[in-house]
Amino acid sequence: MNTIELPVATNSLRTRMFINGSWVAAKSGAQLPVYNPATGEVLAHVPDADANDVNDAVSSAVHTFKSEAWRRMPPVKREAILLRLADLLEENANELAELETLNNGKLLIYSRMVEVGASAQWLRYMAGWATKINGTTLDLSLPMPPQVRVRASTQRVPVGVVGAIIPWNFPLLMAVWKIAPALACGNTVVLKPAEETPLTALRLGELALEAGLPPGALNVITGRGEIAGNALVQHPQVNKIAFTGSTEVGRIIGAACGQNLKAVSLELGGKSPVIVLSDCDPQQAAEGAAAAIFFNHGQVCTAGSRLYIHESIYEDVLERMKDIAESIVLGAGLDKDVQMGPMVSAKHYENVLQHIRNGLDDGAELVCGGAERPLPHGYFVKPTIFANRNKKDIRLLTQEVFGPVLIATPFSSVEEVLDEANSSIYGLGASVWTNNMSAALRLADELEAGTVWINTHNMVDPNLPFGGFKASGVGREHGAAAVEHYTETRSLVIAY
Repeated sequence: MNTIELPVATNSLRTRMFINGSWVAAKSGAQLPVYNPATGEVLAHVPDADANDVNDAVSSAVHTFKSEAWRRMPPVKREAILLRLADLLEENANELAELETLNNGKLLIYSRMVEVGASAQWLRYMAGWATKINGTTLDLSLPMPPQVRVRASTQRVPVGVVGAIIPWNFPLLMAVWKIAPALACGNTVVLKPAEETPLTALRLGELALEAGLPPGALNVITGRGEIAGNALVQHPQVNKIAFTGSTEVGRIIGAACGQNLKAVSLELGGKSPVIVLSDCDPQQAAEGAAAAIFFNHGQVCTAGSRLYIHESIYEDVLERMKDIAESIVLGAGLDKDVQMGPMVSAKHYENVLQHIRNGLDDGAELVCGGAERPLPHGYFVKPTIFANRNKKDIRLLTQEVFGPVLIATPFSSVEEVLDEANSSIYGLGASVWTNNMSAALRLADELEAGTVWINTHNMVDPNLPFGGFKASGVGREHGAAAVEHYTETRSLVIAY
């Protein structure tokens, strides 16, 4: 393999928490190892925060939120800070991308295009909202004396301190998805990255300070979800929790926020169906379905892990997908010729392999891939495709794998495939592949998914609301919807 040299990233590791503009260790002195999933080797150690450390971070965020400097900061200045932060991401793009690839394992090209490039795009988009948060004026029908007039209006105000808890699959981008709208709306943030991938989040905190964000407006704590994450969710001075992660954890967080009457938004798991109609070109279908499941090693909440192919082209599409899967080159994301990197951790690697074993135990037909280790080191899983020609009751149809594992099922009618696609508890994304736009739009009208793509998959945009139906979450990210989630409505009534 042709390995890229690392002149920057390994010299720029930040291995302490970022609280109130300063680097601090955990009060207990405890640390967590951070791994390179391509080799299994330890990259660094970061603080293993507990409730005391979380309290310090929240206190910093509360102090800054209440400060005159932050509360009276003109919206245009918040906009300028976020725009400057976007510039700094691009100026440090090589460093951030290399750091992300080392820590997460994804291909360097994706780290540059998605983690850095898309993060800068999201920051610039949300920066513009800082100066465009509007209220309304209202006519009331109050029973007032004839000589008394009434004027009423509404105002969007920041919720306060936001606790942002993000996953490990897109560490920098997910951080920006949370902090950009929160800060644009005038909140302060305590960000907790996943324990597996904290490194770019720590660097982001430093760059935010350089961009002009006041100390305490963005704090970054590291640690385990069950300790640091739970303390953040339970903290009485945190006004809102924004979480992206598994449905299992989302239920726990949602219940805790409900008990504490705390605002919450949850972007959770998925089991997205990819539906290929009979008129679709088999090669286009195979390439589209392969991209839907194998992008980012399948570690995507909207990964197209359930493939439904019309029976008339089922075998053709499946054979073409097999060819694509078997041609994918596995290796470290820093190797130029590699097309798929590792799973993020040893734990997740074993979890994905168990799902593959479950597929075999349930009677699914292995088309390619499997549970055998493809490389001697690291957490690599072969691109794996199962066929379900006989439509057996297979766990892979219902359980989120979060890896490069696909199950393909034939169908004979639109009514049949619609029932099967909607049978999941999840409803995050879905795609339809066809040249018949009438059929595609009729399916889109009935699919229980927060986003439906036609002849594409996994496409997101800062102006496009993103979130799920059913067990895939509560609330929406991006666009005007994000502003609503990071503000409260205050009503004002004046009698005169």
